[in-house]
Amino acid sequence: MRIVVAHNRYREAQPSGENIIVDSEIAQLTAAGVEVLPFIRSSDEIPSMSKAAKALLPISPIWAPRAQHDLSRLLTEHRPDVLHLHNPYPLLSPWVVRTAHRHGVPVVQTVHNYRQVCSSGIYFRDGVICQDCKGRALGVPAIKHRCYRDSAAQSALMATTLAVHRGTWRSVDRYIALTSAIADHLRDYGIPDERIVVKPNSVPDPGQPSPLGDGFLYMARLSPEKGLDLLLDAWRRHPVGALGTLRVAGDGELRPLVESAAAERSDVVYLGQIDRAGVRAAVEASAVVIAASMWHDVLPTVILEALASGRPVLGTALGGIPYLVGADAPHEPAGTGPAENASAVASPVASEAASLVAPRVAGGGSPMPAGIGLGDAGWVVAPEPAALAAALPVARAGAPGLAVGARARYERTFHPDVVTKQLIDVYAGLARTSTRA
Repeated sequence: MRIVVAHNRYREAQPSGENIIVDSEIAQLTAAGVEVLPFIRSSDEIPSMSKAAKALLPISPIWAPRAQHDLSRLLTEHRPDVLHLHNPYPLLSPWVVRTAHRHGVPVVQTVHNYRQVCSSGIYFRDGVICQDCKGRALGVPAIKHRCYRDSAAQSALMATTLAVHRGTWRSVDRYIALTSAIADHLRDYGIPDERIVVKPNSVPDPGQPSPLGDGFLYMARLSPEKGLDLLLDAWRRHPVGALGTLRVAGDGELRPLVESAAAERSDVVYLGQIDRAGVRAAVEASAVVIAASMWHDVLPTVILEALASGRPVLGTALGGIPYLVGADAPHEPAGTGPAENASAVASPVASEAASLVAPRVAGGGSPMPAGIGLGDAGWVVAPEPAALAAALPVARAGAPGLAVGARARYERTFHPDVVTKQLIDVYAGLARTSTRA
């Protein structure tokens, strides 16, 4: 089987779980005997582009002529069975779907965010969840609020791109939804059930877990939607040293917040942006990994890495986080509720977190405190400082009891042997029905 994997890499200076997943998926497919033809562009290429190439950048999200030319040549030469698309922006463009179809090659896309509808891709603006552009022919609110790269011009371009390519996205042969909530998002967008497959991501198996370390690890892009300020607010509600060490890894616009916290408290350590070896060391040094997202985070890679290393996770009850830790329950699909009801102090979200705990008890058999949802591999709470502060000591005390469950959940649901087989089955189903001559 021959597969083209198409992806526009995010800047290396911007930590990207999506880049990690694409790299891992290519390696896993290759190890399984699939011939992978990477069709990769990187946003890091932009500064070194010629003046002529840079002149075309404003239209590249709609139509990237160089990428279409190169892809057409690749498809003609290698005649792949399937093209698997991840992120097309800005150097590939959704037009790659049309180019593949012109060559009779079916297209799979993994949906990592909400960019079929939302210009920023995260349904989050000014500190709250926002769906103001949902259902509109053109995302005028995104332009008004400068949602894409804080630029009205670039937001107008992205909103136009989404409008122009609505038909393109609806022509994709098979969508991979990372969770059932993303499947609901796609159905709401008009994609029929038979073209949606729910399949999570995976990360490489690091081997049997080392003994638990101590304290907590927060590893993410340091931007508002990732909840760093929420975590630091909750952490400051405990005496210095009461919870062990809080390690923070990553970089971004909120870096001064963690640098200030590390300067004022000896139990906060800022690791900066770390490489893969540093990630492994930081996870092993900790007992619990924190995912404090303030948006409907689809499938945070850091949680997969935590589970693979046998570290339970304390997260907010948003997006794919409850599913990842095994604390999910029927709930409103991610990104479909009223924006005003999904803010950082939203009672529906708090109610959802509370509803997850009713049948569960802590590792020692005592009832879990109200407002803390317990899963096989961690805990979830409402995205509120008081709720997270209350859960921190519970997670610290309960980590040894969930470490084995965290690793077991990884092996059962997110191990490459499990997930890669699911992906190959998707490819095989499409290849059999391909119209290519």
